[in-house]
Amino acid sequence: MLVWRRLPRPIRYLGCAVLVASALGFALANAKADTVNVMLDQARVIKLPGGVATIVIGNPLIADGSLQSGGLLVVTGKGYGTTNLIALDKAGRVLLDKDVTVTGPKAADLVVVFKGIDRESYSCAPECMPRIGTLGDTPAYFGAVLNETTARSGQAAATK
Repeated sequence: MLVWRRLPRPIRYLGCAVLVASALGFALANAKADTVNVMLDQARVIKLPGGVATIVIGNPLIADGSLQSGGLLVVTGKGYGTTNLIALDKAGRVLLDKDVTVTGPKAADLVVVFKGIDRESYSCAPECMPRIGTLGDTPAYFGAVLNETTARSGQAAATK
């Protein structure tokens, strides 16, 4: 402490600033570690701690979870937003508590077309084709693309 007081005031202020910045950086790193980021309609695998008996997802309209063998959880983005994920042991103790944030696609091939207030999404890699079920698209467009995809999938399953 005696050495600290002997230092010129600007050096002491700089030292304090470095300590505060380090603490903030540590806090931000820990905050990021407690968030699972998933893209809409994508899945992410999370390794769970041992002894997990129950998984709780705050809002299943935002994210869904599927418990797999080997202590793995597959988290799927269902809707935009943030919810939470809690893993409990048999006694009800919290083993894991994380936020799950679902964001939109960041693909360079995504093209959104507005026709007045109607919205349509296309995947353009290399040719533009209707994108299946993108949240925010006009219901008629969304339904037509979904019906077409479901019919094609049904036909493919029937030929097996």
